[in-house]
Amino acid sequence: MEASTHTLNNLFAQLGLPASDEEIENFIKTHSHLAGTISLADAPYWTPAQAAFLREEILKDADWAEVIDQLNARLHKK
Repeated sequence: MEASTHTLNNLFAQLGLPASDEEIENFIKTHSHLAGTISLADAPYWTPAQAAFLREEILKDADWAEVIDQLNARLHKK
């Protein structure tokens, strides 16, 4: 697989969310502590389209998978 060139900023923009560094950090601070038993795509704050995108990109191990994994790790921090 080719190395991903996507950033968290790109991912947030793709999801239709505010994508500046400050807005991303605020989102992560507000939504972190996601229970370990809940997958990222099943978190309650995503729209159905956002959840589907996250789920599909991970399942396909697409070029977005690496940055989605980064977001997943940051939102599951305790």
